[in-house]
Amino acid sequence: MKMDLTRPWTDLLSALGLLSRLPLPAHEGRGAPAAWAYPLAGAVLGGPAALAGLLALALSLPPQLAALICLGTSVMVTGALHEDGLADVADGVWGGFDRARRLEIMKDSRIGAYGVIALVLSLLARWSALSLLFATPGAAWAVIAAAALSRAAMPALMAALPHARDTGLSRAVGRCSVPVAALAAFIGAVLALILLGWIALPALLVAALVTLALARIASAKLGGQTGDVLGAAQQLAEIAVLLVLIA
Repeated sequence: MKMDLTRPWTDLLSALGLLSRLPLPAHEGRGAPAAWAYPLAGAVLGGPAALAGLLALALSLPPQLAALICLGTSVMVTGALHEDGLADVADGVWGGFDRARRLEIMKDSRIGAYGVIALVLSLLARWSALSLLFATPGAAWAVIAAAALSRAAMPALMAALPHARDTGLSRAVGRCSVPVAALAAFIGAVLALILLGWIALPALLVAALVTLALARIASAKLGGQTGDVLGAAQQLAEIAVLLVLIA
């Protein structure tokens, strides 16, 4: 059987097209089978954010402002896709009294009190961690590693949990297989080890525990995963990695 050498490139474009707002060349996405490339896409997306932070430091701005610029760049290149997912999950899981109502709340474009609180706390946690990291050497590698490793959490949930609803972005992408999720986890771990060294191991462990906790909550409260749950997983895993790195 002839091997398609263009497939890895196409899968990376598919992952970037789903997870970012970057202008990309025309490509044909494969949906869930391309989820193995999510950590690679995360590393690509972490690059501009890390570079923006380094440029801020080069202009003699303090680490706090470098962290803010880094965080703002990250939000811009992703279109706040994952932040929106975290806010929707917070609103739905804690604002509804049954599965149907929770899913209905998550589908609503309006944001509630729980979503606002989750969004503010998550941004504050990331900014605080990045402020400390940009005061030390190697901050750029930490930003890229956290971006890559956190996106390995998404295929894991896609494989572990059924779809919570019959429509939506996650349903359109599909449910990836266990081998695809395992490959994504392996790629994320390897990238983190290359960029961070052995400190990546506790970061990987904590990110996995946070993802497992979210999976249990999503299963119990929603009956499965949605695109919002996947976005929340990315955000929580990234925060977990950053906090481990500054611990």
